[in-house]
Amino acid sequence: MSKSHYAGIDIGSNAVRLLIKCLNEPGSSEPLSKVQLVRVPLRLGEDAFTEGRISKKKAKQLVSLMKAYSSLMEIYEVTAWRACATSAMRDAENGQELVERIYEKTGIKIEIIDGKEEARLISADLIRSLAGRDGDTYLYVDVGGGSTELNLVQGDQLIDSRSFDIGTIRQLNGRVRDEVREAFAGHIHELRTRFGELQLVGTGGNINKLLRLGAPSERANINILSVDSLREVADQLRQYTPEERMQLFRLKPDRAEVIVPAADIFLTVSELTGASEIIVPTKGLADGIVDSICPILAG
Repeated sequence: MSKSHYAGIDIGSNAVRLLIKCLNEPGSSEPLSKVQLVRVPLRLGEDAFTEGRISKKKAKQLVSLMKAYSSLMEIYEVTAWRACATSAMRDAENGQELVERIYEKTGIKIEIIDGKEEARLISADLIRSLAGRDGDTYLYVDVGGGSTELNLVQGDQLIDSRSFDIGTIRQLNGRVRDEVREAFAGHIHELRTRFGELQLVGTGGNINKLLRLGAPSERANINILSVDSLREVADQLRQYTPEERMQLFRLKPDRAEVIVPAADIFLTVSELTGASEIIVPTKGLADGIVDSICPILAG
């Protein structure tokens, strides 16, 4: 393969993704193009948020998956790669032990990143895309299985970044503490008081699925989902079991379970900010990881 390839591994609370992109020729509309995306729903958060550690079974599955991802990167002759783990591995008492085991077995060194670095990776491309738009203030909301990241952006500057232990898997397991919800609402109220009107930007797999259901004609790099449409979709999904959602809405099993709590989190943020719409870019954390190691985008 003559083109340079870069890979990002996103080890989330719900799914583990491998994204491989190739470097385009100078002058192309996009610096990188996706050539491969693999997503496996290991649901690490089910262990981490209930038992406080990753079980032997899921640890073994993660090692096997990293071996497979290593082989794929070898096939694509990946020039550079980066692997990042988020909330589930942060919370698991054996997270670092598992990182060392995976490095020994596969040669893949995993970084357990904090909420601030996660927020930076998620926001970097969006900041480049939205920089200079009428001086607006953007609140980036990334809903994951274990945490929700809130990032405040003005122009090309990340002004404020916070991570809260409010995620879809935590909600499904009743593991979101009242004091965390209160802190979450209080922080958004403070941001609104300080900065006035906030434009919402939603990121992550769930909001993209909700966009497909609520605004099926939207298919640009940056899309708009009205809060009214989001509420209608959430109310409709709520009427069915996860199994029924799989059939009626063509959702994967893990997505069918977490999509309603994800919608609820986005609706909560919308209510707290008074926003009537959510901007939905197509890129997520895996894209940010790849961009962070590409020489023409990094830094």
